[in-house]
Amino acid sequence: MRRKLASLSLDLDNLWSYMKTHGDPGWETFPSYLDVVVPRVLTLLDALSLKITVFVVGKDAALEKNHAALRLIADAGHEIGNHSFHHEPWLHLYSADEVADEIEGAEHAIAAATGTLPTGFRGPGYSLSETVIRVLIERGYRYDCSTFPTFVGPLARAYYFFNARLDAAEKAMRKALFGGLRDGLRPLVPYHWVLGGGRLLEIPVTTMPIARFPMHFSYLHWIAGRSEPLAHAYFAAALRSCNLCGITPSLLLHPLDFMGRDDVERLAFFPGMDRTAEVKMARMGRWLATLSDRFDVVPIRDHAAALEGRSLPLRRPDFSAAPAARQARGRMGLDKR
Repeated sequence: MRRKLASLSLDLDNLWSYMKTHGDPGWETFPSYLDVVVPRVLTLLDALSLKITVFVVGKDAALEKNHAALRLIADAGHEIGNHSFHHEPWLHLYSADEVADEIEGAEHAIAAATGTLPTGFRGPGYSLSETVIRVLIERGYRYDCSTFPTFVGPLARAYYFFNARLDAAEKAMRKALFGGLRDGLRPLVPYHWVLGGGRLLEIPVTTMPIARFPMHFSYLHWIAGRSEPLAHAYFAAALRSCNLCGITPSLLLHPLDFMGRDDVERLAFFPGMDRTAEVKMARMGRWLATLSDRFDVVPIRDHAAALEGRSLPLRRPDFSAAPAARQARGRMGLDKR
């Protein structure tokens, strides 16, 4: 009997983007760890015979120093997606023209660096708005996967703010980082956004059915920091829960899932970065092997293809941006890019 599908993706957030969101100085020089993490990830995926989707930030693709690493991803046969140009988690506050420039600029840079024009999108920090959806539809995108149906977003944001160097205006801009309580009520199964006569397939980042706790790998590293056996048991239970509830999981990776304190000391604030790369790579090998043992793991483009022709729920965009956040962005302008 054919196994169920599971899609797997990597948000290729770079060192500078973590520093920028965290409010750390020095991000403006765009420090990078792609030459370290990309070969490491590709080696593990190849050992497990896995192909995934990698969401690339346009600014990284625009920098010559990153081209060799990004080309490795495309040459290995992985899908390339669009992760915005500037990787600002307040993308939902952009005007229509700004969103169009952001997405189109990333497309051009990614295509030039990798030879691939992306047809899938994920917003930085799960940032999404009606404007973003409209632009994606207009530009012919095949799917979006920016929704994260969990109730723990506000807790994750509070932890981030506690450890960050941000003033009040910067915190206001990041008010929707990791989502809010309302996001926990969003569907776990794929559906179509319907807007202006067009449709866009939404494939949510999967969270634990019913409880809506995260089950992506950064969260597993956080659990493993308390108990390795608990993390493995939790992941196995989450996968079983998806099977029982008929959920086709779409799981999310980040570069820091494959990196440790010995790689990037300045990101010690991030959960799971108190372990070495060797420890975290061993975990990732076990977890990805568990996933591939239970599911047919594919890039998101293949997940989307499997849904073609199916009657999926329809949903109108229901986002709102807080006026205080818009005002904060207006006071700061775009000069802090």
